[in-house]
Amino acid sequence: MATAAASVLSPSSANPAPSVSDSDTGSRSSGDEAAGISRASALEDSIFAAYLQICGGHSPSHDLIKIRSFLSAAAGRGGHFVSCLICLERIRPSDPIWSCSSGCHALFHLPCIQNWANQCSYRHSSSSSLHSSSDWHCPKCRDLYARDKIPRSYRCFCGKLEDPPSDPWILPHSCGEVCGRPLRGNCGHECLLLCHPGVCPPCPKLITARCFCGSRKDARRCAQKHFSCNQPCPKLLPCRLHRCTERCHDGRCPPCQVKAFYKCACGKTEEERVCAESDFRCDRPCDGILRCGKHKCSRGCHSGPCGACPLQGRRTCPCGKKEYKGASCDEDVPTCGLTCEKMLSCGLHRCPERCHRGICVETCRIVVFKACRCGSLRKEVPCYQELTCERKCLRMRDCGRHACKHRCCDGECPPCQEICGRKLRCNNHKCPSLCHRGSCAPCPLMVTISCFCGETYFEVPCGVEKNQRPLKCPKTCHVSRLCRHQSQCRPHKCHYGACPPCRIICGEELPCGHMCKHRCHGPIPPPNPEFTLKPKKKKMEKNIGVTPGSACPSCQEIIWVACLGQHLGEERPMVCSKMSQFSCNSLCGNLLACGNHYCTKSCHAVKYQPSSSDGHGSYKDDLAQKHGPSLLDAGSDHAESCEECLLQCQKVREPACSHPCPLPCHSDCCPPCEVLLKRSCHCGAMVHVFNCANYNRLTVEEQQLTRSCRGPCHRKLPNCPHLCSDICHPGQCPSINLCSKKVTVRCACNSLKKEWLCRDVQNLYRQTDRDPKDVVKSLFGIGLIPCNADCKSKVKVADAELQIQKVPVPKGIDVVAAAVTKRRKRRERIQRTPDGPSNPLRNGFHFGLYGLWTGQRFHHPHSTLFLRFRVLFHERWREGLVALGKGLVHGAVKMLSEVGYENLHACWWFNSAERKRF
Repeated sequence: MATAAASVLSPSSANPAPSVSDSDTGSRSSGDEAAGISRASALEDSIFAAYLQICGGHSPSHDLIKIRSFLSAAAGRGGHFVSCLICLERIRPSDPIWSCSSGCHALFHLPCIQNWANQCSYRHSSSSSLHSSSDWHCPKCRDLYARDKIPRSYRCFCGKLEDPPSDPWILPHSCGEVCGRPLRGNCGHECLLLCHPGVCPPCPKLITARCFCGSRKDARRCAQKHFSCNQPCPKLLPCRLHRCTERCHDGRCPPCQVKAFYKCACGKTEEERVCAESDFRCDRPCDGILRCGKHKCSRGCHSGPCGACPLQGRRTCPCGKKEYKGASCDEDVPTCGLTCEKMLSCGLHRCPERCHRGICVETCRIVVFKACRCGSLRKEVPCYQELTCERKCLRMRDCGRHACKHRCCDGECPPCQEICGRKLRCNNHKCPSLCHRGSCAPCPLMVTISCFCGETYFEVPCGVEKNQRPLKCPKTCHVSRLCRHQSQCRPHKCHYGACPPCRIICGEELPCGHMCKHRCHGPIPPPNPEFTLKPKKKKMEKNIGVTPGSACPSCQEIIWVACLGQHLGEERPMVCSKMSQFSCNSLCGNLLACGNHYCTKSCHAVKYQPSSSDGHGSYKDDLAQKHGPSLLDAGSDHAESCEECLLQCQKVREPACSHPCPLPCHSDCCPPCEVLLKRSCHCGAMVHVFNCANYNRLTVEEQQLTRSCRGPCHRKLPNCPHLCSDICHPGQCPSINLCSKKVTVRCACNSLKKEWLCRDVQNLYRQTDRDPKDVVKSLFGIGLIPCNADCKSKVKVADAELQIQKVPVPKGIDVVAAAVTKRRKRRERIQRTPDGPSNPLRNGFHFGLYGLWTGQRFHHPHSTLFLRFRVLFHERWREGLVALGKGLVHGAVKMLSEVGYENLHACWWFNSAERKRF
């Protein structure tokens, strides 16, 4: 047991186990255990002190490991106690023991080994003559001991002291003195350790020794005095021709392997052979003549002369009774005719034949009176024939359990060949030996107690394993984890049973996107078999498969959940697994399909219903970007469509114009305006009709150029009575102060007249501090020339005529006002009447078009509106329309201030209040 344990565990690496006390039920405290371990360590140091001092304080590890294991076993330490292989009981430090000194060095109780040796000696002495030896053998290693070697007294390990005392400061069963036993190799030195169990260590003393070939001398340990210098061996080989080619080695040199051509012994055959096989014989016959010169040599290939003839010398007849002298070697000797009388193979009778050549008969056929082996039958039979009866021997064999039952037994019954089959003390196996007397030998099997991986183990005799514990293996468990943390888990030690559970947070991504924060619940590998001290029975083991992992529990993460409409500030905290949709009861506010207005319903999830006629491709993308998960399909239960926009389009057209779009509210661009515009030319002589969209796309310069009639301007110049002579043009005429028309200038009495240029006339008016604009056309140029003497008579005549005609002469501003044209007067009259029926009506409908945009359906007057007003108001129907427009303005302002835009669709323009007013 100690040997097996030493091959695996060293005292420095094995885990210390609780030491065993003399009491079976007693146990030591942790302090006593630590004290015992320190005392045992000091004890080992004292035993090896002298040896290590000679070795220089260190020794090869394999020299003392085995002895340390024996010391641990003898002291009851090292994780396993020592048991007697005969009685299987624990060997306590105070029990007298015997140690096998030749082979295994196992420990036995002294009474047990004495009983064992006596039984073995008695059994051998009572057996047949073939087994008359009284030697006995060790129960473990089976080494033989003589009968006089049966232990009679309790001695220490080295054998010096009888009945060694039990001292706690020395090794149990030891005398505490130097061992002194001769060391191995017969070097002449003695063991330097204190009295110890097991083999003695190698001799540590330094000696001067030569290598195997003798060419090098070195100082080495006595136990290592035989060494090789690793130089070529200088010895001559047995051929005495060549030297050894090997490096310095122990023992004889190998045969010479040099190849050459050699001849056989007779010299007739030559072959290529190695030097060590140079002496050989060929297969050819010798064919040489013997010394007699008459016979050929019958030997094969040989060296030297053939030798003398074997037929020369004294010659007799075949039976040897008659001698023929002088007979040559080639002459045949005749028979003598007497009885042969040579001893036959039976050794009792002689050959009864006459002298003959060749061998005698093999079987003696002389009839004799014989008795059978057991003596129960006597009969005459030929000498060569053995007489046996059919009687079975009833005597007991040496085992004392089975009868002989051999036919015609001679009394020396053979040993019993039956298998003993009795249950051994281990209670695990049956005795495999032949049937015998006394107690059976201990179970020869050793039980290996190991960890699960088998890397750490020790052996104990069969039957003792029930009191052992599983070893703590320092190796890493080889079972791979099946969960997702295989690379993150810390490795654990080798073990029996199931691996420890993984304690890392699961971390698996849940369907909601969060990570599972529970401990790992993945699949578990099948557990290792449990450690059992009972012998294994041949049963079908159940294959425990992999335990599947459980699904991750529901997510318990607290998240903020937005309402159906994804409104800011309306989020609510919820458990992720119990998350549900809710409405915050605020207005929806989603952009309608028209892309211009917003939904006024309460908070809801948006349902998008694609349509083949829907040309708003970006509407769904806008909703998805804004609402994300709340944009549901049309088949969802929680989805609800936003309200439908029923308003008229209110977009500003491109190019901008004052005409409203005739289409309902839409998201794309408005169609081009098709209204026809009437625009007069710059001079007012012609009216042009333009398409509104085409006209507004033109620049200001292009519009001015398009409106030109391409004819003379014909506009009256403001400073003179003439018309503009330029081509129709916008703005002020360029020739206001540069008119080149000729004007007839007269004196005040109209007697004198001259032709001046119009610009000169205007300059003259300005010099006299008069504005040309204020001069009437009929008086333009009159009075600018001073009258002469001839004009006075003419003035008088003119005054008389004027008085007769009573024509008033305009003066100052009155003259200018009288000359204003009718067109200007009409334009000014229209501008001074803001309360006319058309302007208030136009303002009222303009407000109804752009202000009452929610729920109203009368952006334009109804077709029957004017007819109804004419029936109700007759000639005052225009005033009624004006009152209607003012009422619409007043009602719209009042509703906007009270209920806002969202409830204006409930207010009709022609409600009961307005109907009563009209």
